[in-house]
Amino acid sequence: MIFDLPAIIGFLPLLVYIILSFRGKDMLMVVFLCVIIGAILTGQTPVTFGVALQKALGSFLGLIGFIILMGAGLGEVLSETKVAQNIVNIVVTKTGVKTRKQAMIATMAASVILVGLLGSMAGSNAILAPIIIPIVASFGISPNTLGVLLHGAGATGLFLGPFVPPVVTTMALTGISYGTYMLHVGLPVSILIWISTFIIALRTQKRYENVVTYSKEDMVDTTEFVLTPRIKKATTGFALAMIALIVYGIIAKAGAAYALVVMTAVAFVTGWSAGLSATETLKVLLRGSARMYWLFFLFVLYDPFLRFVTESGAFDALAGYLKPLIDAGGEAGFMIISTLVGVFGVSGAAVAQEKVLYDLFLPIVNDLDIPMHLWALVLLVGSQITFFAYPTGDMVGQMGLARSKDLKSMIKNGLLITALTVLLVVIRAVTYKF
Repeated sequence: MIFDLPAIIGFLPLLVYIILSFRGKDMLMVVFLCVIIGAILTGQTPVTFGVALQKALGSFLGLIGFIILMGAGLGEVLSETKVAQNIVNIVVTKTGVKTRKQAMIATMAASVILVGLLGSMAGSNAILAPIIIPIVASFGISPNTLGVLLHGAGATGLFLGPFVPPVVTTMALTGISYGTYMLHVGLPVSILIWISTFIIALRTQKRYENVVTYSKEDMVDTTEFVLTPRIKKATTGFALAMIALIVYGIIAKAGAAYALVVMTAVAFVTGWSAGLSATETLKVLLRGSARMYWLFFLFVLYDPFLRFVTESGAFDALAGYLKPLIDAGGEAGFMIISTLVGVFGVSGAAVAQEKVLYDLFLPIVNDLDIPMHLWALVLLVGSQITFFAYPTGDMVGQMGLARSKDLKSMIKNGLLITALTVLLVVIRAVTYKF
């Protein structure tokens, strides 16, 4: 920090970001301003600032930005070949989804299943978004609402899948079985997140209905849709390519970057099945991607913004302020405080964050003889709820995939989820002996 300022002041860019975003300011300008503030506070020079931007291009957030570009491009290919219209027609006429609420629940279920299978919220929802957007748009669901749905539902997929990193890590660290994990950790946390997400999504939809909508290109009109052999062939090619690549991704345990391969391959297979040349498919892909370039630029800026907050030592300072409270709290106090330290005081990738939390507090866990299924609850909430508690790459990533600019609704859902899951820890901490 410049001038040896207290490390806690490193939260200033994040505070400015939240305040200005809630006031409805342009997100791109807000993030740009916060990057500058963070660079000044951490003493960046023009050279180191350039290096930070270079790293951002190859960062996870940079990847998410490019995934958004490709998702928009795939969506354009699906629209051009009429596959999107056919998918919407199938959902509207051949399934039980008839109402907006049913469409929202179906969206959440699809996200949970795909994330649980592939083990990556970013990659899975990136594959899902261009497919689901025409459907939700046809039901009048706003981008703001879809952002909330993808974030909440995608997270529960990470907490329920038997082979996804958070579940595997929690089980490995605590030694509990999958059944015990689901009973005491996975299901209780996921149910709370689903309830919160659905409630906030309904409120978001009520507020922004007919105010913020998808474009006419996204709102597929099926009233005069005629299924031709060409469209049927293109839809079949799309479906077979998507299923084959998803199955391969599950077997290969592919990460978020695999979404780029899936979207690119599926786009060309769909175009070829519809009779488009490779050159024509590429032009359509680029035409759709071009509309989302501003989001790619935004996500590149997000990385140094959050990186500078971490480099300031603000998270370490917060953990230090909270840690002394643990000594006076007993078993219940320890569980509550260690969860809060994990959520607000430890930063980094969620799995790494969970390991840090485990190493930091394991001696106290052993001294207090905390049951492992309760310690597993603390570890999961303390490491995973961070991306709900305040704007992180995961939160803004899902918002971007939905093509939403509404950070306010995302934060509302995140704060409610944080409160509910921490309350769950409090209740279990106070009552576990009974």
